[in-house]
Amino acid sequence: MDIEQKALKALLRIAESIYEQLKNGEIPEIEISTRTKYNIEFNEESEVWVYGDRTSTRSAKTLKGAYMMLRMAYVMGFIKEQLKVNKSSTLRELYYISENWGMAKFNEQADSDRLIEDLEILTAFQREHFHIRPEEDGATVIGPIRIREETRRGVREIHCQEDVGEGGYQIPVNVDRLEFVEHDAKFVIAIETGGMRDRLVENGFDEEFDAIIVHLKGQPARSTRRLLKRLNTELGLPVVVFTDGDPWSYRIYASVAYGSIKSAHLSEYLATPAAKFVGIRPSDIVKYNLPSDKLNEQDVKALNAILTDPRFDSDFWRSEVKLQLDLGKKSEQQALAKYGLDYVTDVYLPERLTEMGILKA
Repeated sequence: MDIEQKALKALLRIAESIYEQLKNGEIPEIEISTRTKYNIEFNEESEVWVYGDRTSTRSAKTLKGAYMMLRMAYVMGFIKEQLKVNKSSTLRELYYISENWGMAKFNEQADSDRLIEDLEILTAFQREHFHIRPEEDGATVIGPIRIREETRRGVREIHCQEDVGEGGYQIPVNVDRLEFVEHDAKFVIAIETGGMRDRLVENGFDEEFDAIIVHLKGQPARSTRRLLKRLNTELGLPVVVFTDGDPWSYRIYASVAYGSIKSAHLSEYLATPAAKFVGIRPSDIVKYNLPSDKLNEQDVKALNAILTDPRFDSDFWRSEVKLQLDLGKKSEQQALAKYGLDYVTDVYLPERLTEMGILKA
C-alpha cells in the first residue's frame, strides 16, 4: 500500500469515529493537540520541539464545533475523490472549492489552512500525502551540488551552479523526490532576503567558500525547510541561517532550527536542530555601529514573547533579546553595506563563520 492510500485510510478512520459516535446517540467530538507555545516540549531523541500532552476537545455541542466537523467531512470527502483520480490542488484552490459547499464553505483561507493542519495532526500524515500543496514558493538554491529530479518528461540532472541562471534552481514542492548525486560544498547558508541572497551570488560567495546558498524568501516554506534538513542529515553539511536583526527574523531562524509552533507535529521531518544563527544580532548593532530603526510596539511585544518561548531558552538569546529591548533598535542585513557592497562577503560572514568553526582560520 502506497503512502497516499495509508493517508486516506487514516482520514477515513476519523470519519468512522464521528459516524460511530452519532450511531451511538452521542454528540461527536474530536480531541486534538493544543497548538500553543505552552504545549511544545523538547524531544531529547530527535532534538526538536514537538507538541506535548495538552489537548483540546472540538465538540459539536457548540455551533463553532459543529461547523468545524461539517467542514472537516467535506474536506475529507474532497481529498478522497482527488486521491482516487490522482489529482492535486493548492491550499488556495481548496478554499475556493468550498464556495460550492453551502453552509460548510470557509469564511477565509486561514480557516481551511488550519483545518488541513488539524488533519495532519490527527492522522500523522502530511498534506503532501493528501495531494494538497501550497502556492509556488519560488525559493531557490545555488551552489556546488548536482541533483537528480523526476519531472513530467522523465528524470533529469541539474548542477545548481553550472546549469542554472542567476536565479538558481527553484525548490520543488516535494523535496523527497530529489536525489543528491554529488557535491563539493562545505556548508549551507540560508538567507532571509532576496537582496542579500543576490549580493552573495553576485560576489561569488558560493564559489569562493564552496557554499550552497538557499533563499528562504522570508518565513520559509515546508519544502525549503525539508531541503535544509536533508542537506544537513544526509550530506552532513553544516547549516547556518542569515537573517535581519528583528524578532520576526529570529522566528524565521527558529522555524528552521526548532520547528514552528503551528507545525510542531512535523518538527522531526522539517526541523534542523543543528542549524546555527549567523544573522544580525543586537550586539552587532553596537559592534558595527549599524544603521537602525526604532522598535515599534509590535516589535517590543514580539521580543517579550520570545523571552517566554521555550525554543529561545538559552543564555545567548536571553542576553541578545534583552540588549535589543534596552537599545530599542533593530537593523537589517543590508545595513552592512554602510562599509561597502563587499563587506558582508569579505569581512562579516567570513569572520562570523570562522568564529563558529564553519570556516577554518
